[in-house]
Amino acid sequence: MDDEFAKLNRRMNPPRVVIDNDSCEQATVIEVVSASRHGTLLEVVQVLTDLNLIITKAYFSSDGEWFMDVFHVTDHDGNKIRDEGVLNFIQNTLVTEDCFLSSLTGSVGVMPSKEHTSIELTGNDRPGLLSEVSAVLTDLRCNVVNAEIWTHNARTAAVIQVTDQSTGLAIEDPKRLSIIKKLLCNVLKGNNNLRTPKMTISSPGATHMERRLHQMMFADRDFERLESVNNKSSRPHVTILDCSDRDYTVVILRSKDRPKLLFDTVCALTDMQYVVFHGAVITGRMEAYQEYYIRHIDGLPISSEAERQRVADCLEAAIERRASEGLELELCTDDRFGLLSDITRIFRENGLCITRAEITTKDGKARDTFFVTEVSGNAVDSNTVDLIRRQIGHTALQMKGNLNFPPKFPQETAGSFLFGNFFKRRSFQNFGLIRSYSKY
Repeated sequence: MDDEFAKLNRRMNPPRVVIDNDSCEQATVIEVVSASRHGTLLEVVQVLTDLNLIITKAYFSSDGEWFMDVFHVTDHDGNKIRDEGVLNFIQNTLVTEDCFLSSLTGSVGVMPSKEHTSIELTGNDRPGLLSEVSAVLTDLRCNVVNAEIWTHNARTAAVIQVTDQSTGLAIEDPKRLSIIKKLLCNVLKGNNNLRTPKMTISSPGATHMERRLHQMMFADRDFERLESVNNKSSRPHVTILDCSDRDYTVVILRSKDRPKLLFDTVCALTDMQYVVFHGAVITGRMEAYQEYYIRHIDGLPISSEAERQRVADCLEAAIERRASEGLELELCTDDRFGLLSDITRIFRENGLCITRAEITTKDGKARDTFFVTEVSGNAVDSNTVDLIRRQIGHTALQMKGNLNFPPKFPQETAGSFLFGNFFKRRSFQNFGLIRSYSKY
């Protein structure tokens, strides 16, 4: 009944999307106005993130049953979005019913697919784990078509999409799936695993990998820090304060800026069942500032020190999961069966540990990104990189620069909020971001 009411409300009050390439010199401004419901902010941010757009500035506000979001976006080169195909996709996607109602069903803008089998893994991280998993899948005649692997706080999570090597389709035979699950669980167990590894095989099906990885690591409680990583110098700075006059909790985050940062923090708040009523995001040269006015989905602000600490830990973890620790290596070559197994074996044999990986195949080409360190966690020696490139191919494997300048984060105090004056003025036009509605 709630779902049907939401659909009716949406049809009576369809969202409005305005894309403006004139009012700001540095970025394309996208404004979204729609009926408000839990998860809507995440839906909109996901659409922009999946297009690999950079959100340089954002403001959002929800009053009663309505919300308004304003995003300043650029491409990866810092230019405005001029491609008509991309602009039309944004316009059409954000006004479709599937986008804004998918949060009601628990998915996030994903359509089912029978083209592959999705394997989800969580467990203790260790050097060579991806190599072992890849070798098992190769032995079982499973072709890895796409995958994403994250590691954080000595834990790992992976979503791996595979097809049958002979048919190129999803694997549906129950006996074969059972064998795959049994052998991969044996690999995940390893030695001295303090937590029970988890594995799920879904066939057929599809998932939004990054959204799912956040959910998996949150469920695996990767935000519970180990003593060995408590003094990490580059940790984001999270401040949580009361806004008693408005009955909100204010969450302020400062961290090194990077792509998809807003998506990651909004994912964390959504997974913890918090609603963002107002917020602002500003990115600078290397630093990002995020400010959220939140309440729990039950309508209450944060009420205890334990809850406050848990929210801070979860937000830190969400930011760190995608942090690009290690040397970035890009592989671009003709795809073939067993390629991932061979590449990860070479990394392992040369003493490298994979901290994060994105595996993509399209039109017969493999385009993979690996972030690697030495097994000790130290930076990779240039001689090791040269040796690996000779084994794989200098043109196939490229090394990318990886700057790392940990920012300094000042302590926040009450009254220093970027969004504080909003409550007095009550209008997004005071930010000078968008022109009057009359021109549209």
